[in-house]
Order: sequence, then structure tokens, then C-alpha cells
Amino acid sequence: MRLEELLLECNTDASMVKKAITNHQVLNEAFHYERPSSFSRGLRIDIGAFSILLISGTASIGPNGESLYPGDFRAQTRRTFDNITGLLAAEGATWKDIVRTTCYLRDIDRDYAAFNEERTAFYQEQGLDPLPASTGIQAHLCRPELLVEIEAIAIFRNQTAA
Repeated sequence: MRLEELLLECNTDASMVKKAITNHQVLNEAFHYERPSSFSRGLRIDIGAFSILLISGTASIGPNGESLYPGDFRAQTRRTFDNITGLLAAEGATWKDIVRTTCYLRDIDRDYAAFNEERTAFYQEQGLDPLPASTGIQAHLCRPELLVEIEAIAIFRNQTAA
């Protein structure tokens, strides 16, 4: 489908519905943390025949809000991908629907090569072609033990329109 067709199809149905994305088997809600934080794990926006998933910055967090794999960059990266996979699955999406990621690394000079190796292997396992657009940024993350955080955007035809 060409961009012009997509925009035309979106414009034919003026309704837009938003809802929070959750998957408590993977992550609890941030407002349940010992030090609560006010955000959704993600937001689903349905516009006509299409759905957009805006996945909030996601890290190596367990189902009870605990940080997992302190000090192990590769394990944190894999858990982060797993958490995003769970959020996508909760909405009927997969990594093949991801169009963009923003990847935050605590120390990009130290960790970028390992990050790119893990990301490349994960994307190959997912069979992604084309690869999502992506940006890598060095950032201080919300917990000192976290080394990587990823946010993602997915777009797909919603199942009610299929």
C-alpha cells in the first residue's frame, strides 16, 4: 500500500480510539512501583482500518517492577526486547509491525557494539526485512542499574478492518 492510499483510507473514517497497552505477565504498571511514575506502558491508537502502537521506553524490568540483570548489558537488552514483544503481542502485533525504535544506552561508547550485535541477532530471529528506522542515544536512565531502554512505534491494519 502506498502512503497516499494509507492516508486516504485513514481519512475515510474520522473516528479515533485511544487505549492503554498492558501485559501484566511481562510488566506491571509504573504507577504501582514503590516510587510511582505516571505513564502508560504504551498507547494504542485506532484510526479507521489502522492501529498505531506507541510503546513507552521499556527496559529490563520484571513483572513485579524489579530491575533484572544488573550489570549485564546483553541480558538487559534481550529482556528489553522480550518485554516489548509481550506488549506487542497483547495488541495482536509483532516486531514485523515496528516501523521505528529509539534506543537509549547509558554508555553508548562502551555498549553500542554489544547492543548492535544483540539487536542484529534479535532482528534476524524475527525475520525483519526491512529493518525499522532507529536512533541510538546516550542517556541517563530512570534507574542507575538500567543500561538500556527502548521505545518503539508499530503500525498495522487492525483486525476489525481485515
